[in-house]
Amino acid sequence: MSRLCTIASLKSFSSRIQHDLSEPYQKGVDKMIAFWEGHVALVLPDHPDLIVTPEASDRFMNIPAPQQRQEYYRVRQNQVRDFWSKIARDNNCLVAYSACREMPDGTWRNSTQIIDRKGEVVGVYNKNHLVVAENTVHGILAGKDAPLIKTDIGTIGCAICFDLHFEQLRKQYEENRPDLLVFSSMYHGGLMQNYWAYSCQAHFVGAMGCGDPCTIINPLGELVAASTSDTPYVCAEVNLDCRLVHYDDNVKKIRAMKDKYQRHVTITDPGRLGCVMLTSWHEEKSVMDMIREFEIETRDEYLKRSLAQQEIGREP
Repeated sequence: MSRLCTIASLKSFSSRIQHDLSEPYQKGVDKMIAFWEGHVALVLPDHPDLIVTPEASDRFMNIPAPQQRQEYYRVRQNQVRDFWSKIARDNNCLVAYSACREMPDGTWRNSTQIIDRKGEVVGVYNKNHLVVAENTVHGILAGKDAPLIKTDIGTIGCAICFDLHFEQLRKQYEENRPDLLVFSSMYHGGLMQNYWAYSCQAHFVGAMGCGDPCTIINPLGELVAASTSDTPYVCAEVNLDCRLVHYDDNVKKIRAMKDKYQRHVTITDPGRLGCVMLTSWHEEKSVMDMIREFEIETRDEYLKRSLAQQEIGREP
C-alpha cells in the first residue's frame, strides 16, 4: 500500500548567526529560536510529515570555548526543543531535533531527538562516533546504541556527522532495516550518503550545518531531491512502501507483476546495479504482498541463497 511521506530537511546558517557576547545567553536563545521560526516557515506550506534539523542545530559558532558553550546550553536547557515540540503539535508533523544536551549526571551527549506529532520525544540517538575533540575538549561522551525509533510514518534510524565513516553503526542498520535514515551533520559525507542508503535499503535524509546541500536519497542510492544555493532547504514526497530485488531469476516474475498491477506498481532501474526498486501505489496491497504473490526473491533473500550455494559448491 502506498506509504507517502513528505520530508523536509533544513540547512542551517550557523556561521551567520552570532551571539553578542556582551549580552546574556538568554538573548542568544531567543535569537536562535527566532531564526528557526523564520527558517521552518519556508517548508510548513508543504505540510511535511517529518522535519530534520542539522547537527548542533542551536549552537553559536562564535561561542567556541567549552566552558562558555556549556554555560549557554545550561541557559538554553530544553527551550529550543520545546519550540520544536510546539512546531510538531501545531503542524501535525514529526521533528528530528539535533543538539548537544546535558544528562542528569552532568555528562554531555551529541544527540538527535525524534519528536512525534503530539510534541513528545519518542526516541533519542546519541552520536556513536565522536570526533576526538568532542570528547577531549568538549567533554561529550560517545553513545553506544543504534535504536530503531518507531513513528507513525515508519521506523527511523539516526546518524550524526562523523558516524558516516564507521561500518559498525551502518551494519546495525543493515540488519535492522529502518524505513528512514536521518543524518544530521556538519559535513556532507559525499558518496557515503548514497552507499548508506543502498546498503541499508532505506530512504536517507541529510540535513547540513555546513555549506553543502541537504539531500533526500532513495534506497537505490539515487538522489531524489537536494537544496540549492538559492533554496536553503529540501522538501519532497517519497513512498516508503518499496523494496529492492535483484533481476536474476526475477525478470519474468517482475514483468508479470507489472502486467497485472500496471500503474499501481513502479519498477525503478538505475542501471548497472543488477537491482531494481519495486514500489507499491496500490490502495490495498503492499509491495511485499505483490512480491509474495509472484514469488519474487528480494535482494536479501537472493544474496543469502547465493552465499549458501557458495558453501556447497566451494573448491576443496
